[in-house]
Amino acid sequence: REREREREEVIVAEFHKKIKEAFEVFDHETNNTVDVREIGTIIRSLGCCPTEGELHDFIAEVEEEEPTGYIRYEKFLPVMTRVLLERKYRPIAEDVLLRAFEVLDPARRGFLTKEELVKYMTEEGEPFSQEEMEEMLSAAIDPDSNSINYRDYITMMVIDEN
Repeated sequence: REREREREEVIVAEFHKKIKEAFEVFDHETNNTVDVREIGTIIRSLGCCPTEGELHDFIAEVEEEEPTGYIRYEKFLPVMTRVLLERKYRPIAEDVLLRAFEVLDPARRGFLTKEELVKYMTEEGEPFSQEEMEEMLSAAIDPDSNSINYRDYITMMVIDEN
């Protein structure tokens, strides 16, 4: 029991160090605050992939009663530590992503055209902004074939996580 507690303390200390380092990168005034718009980037730099909804909830939890547009380190630290301990916002596993793409590609061609991808991205789920859309497409679409070879794309995305 005692050893278990010690192990957890070591893990928490390690997380605190990582969180502090990630936070400091965006604490431009060195006053233990960051712009609320940087929170998503900080969380992702710690290996987590929250959805827009999860990010929204996270920010609501760490924001001041009267939102200032800045997030304080001492509010961010405990919530982010809990996220890491509970392994929340984990990236989606490769096989799950692959199955999702295969559903969109019933003929099993192994790729989706740019047009198909745009159609799926605008018709299903939370709509993407034009900016998000272009960013994703420029990363995913092969300019020669104007399509996405999703196996390669998934491999690339999953490697990026680690």
